[in-house]
Amino acid sequence: MDIKDSVAVVTGGASGLGEAAVRALVAAGGKVAILDLNQERGKELQAELGPGAEFHTLDVTQVDRIEKAIAQIKDSLGSIEVLINCAGFGGSMKISGKDGIMPSDWFPTRVDINLVGSFNLIRSAAPVMMQNQPNEQGERGVIINCASIAAFDGQTGQAAYAASKGGVVSLALPLAREFANDGIRVMSILPGIMDTPLLAKNPPHILERLAKQVPFPPRLGYASEFANLACHIIENPYLNGESIRLDGALRMGFGRK
Repeated sequence: MDIKDSVAVVTGGASGLGEAAVRALVAAGGKVAILDLNQERGKELQAELGPGAEFHTLDVTQVDRIEKAIAQIKDSLGSIEVLINCAGFGGSMKISGKDGIMPSDWFPTRVDINLVGSFNLIRSAAPVMMQNQPNEQGERGVIINCASIAAFDGQTGQAAYAASKGGVVSLALPLAREFANDGIRVMSILPGIMDTPLLAKNPPHILERLAKQVPFPPRLGYASEFANLACHIIENPYLNGESIRLDGALRMGFGRK
């Protein structure tokens, strides 16, 4: 699918990996709806990118607001060809640790945002894509979900996060099969240790230690590399129903202390 003149929706689009995807899509000639809870940053990004972008404040757990936002995007931009789900929530906590028993809402909160939130957007955007005129290869839309290598290499304390991202990975194939007759592809990207504002909150020595774990190149991943992969997925019609690791060959071990 050509990015030029297409309409994309990017959740978590005001920062980090989502912002990088937004910038790459606009640079390639696409129009992008930025969906994020950070209203201030979202409006700044919209103003910077100009008429190629519009911002909508959105909580991905609120189905009624999602449906309203998707309807507004279709009305203002004309269609939706691409959905990139980057909105997510991390954190690490043991079930029983030095701070006591894990709060009962820790696990469902991450599942609701990372997994159910992604599904909520797909549920609302896919029917809009189905109304698109197919291109010469029969494509009507592309859905890309941001998972994590934690889906397979989850670390101690990441039970909630890893489970939510594992669910995201598991969406790709059944939805690719479900949407096959509609010409909609579904893919997942599994980033490794990426240089994002969230990770940058760690001390420099922690970031250096993390970077050294990556076989090659031995550094943190760039948000632009995520965006480049997302653009390639959009433009490569034979990528479907699969999950791609973006991690420099990193495989997180157990690391007993």
